[in-house]
Amino acid sequence: MATYRYQKGKSAFWGRPMAKEPTLKELLECMVRALVDVPDEVQVSEIVGEQTTVFELVVAKEDLGKVIGKQGKTAMALRTILTACSTKHRKRSVLEIIE
Repeated sequence: MATYRYQKGKSAFWGRPMAKEPTLKELLECMVRALVDVPDEVQVSEIVGEQTTVFELVVAKEDLGKVIGKQGKTAMALRTILTACSTKHRKRSVLEIIE
């Protein structure tokens, strides 16, 4: 079994450069654009505080139901992913869906 040494800025496998890690805002935008019919109208604004980051999501009126989902399950899934990713940075994130 081969062993690989970690070098800063390089992946542990074959020494390839690592891809830039997307920000939480970029991640949220990418996920929501994949869900909606009008991806050009997706807007995500980020309000950064000391411990909490608030993401305000605006989508087209006809896509609002797709982002929220049945009984809010899609919105809860988006919030769960944001929470899981933000724990890496030891911050709290909140997703607000603006009508």
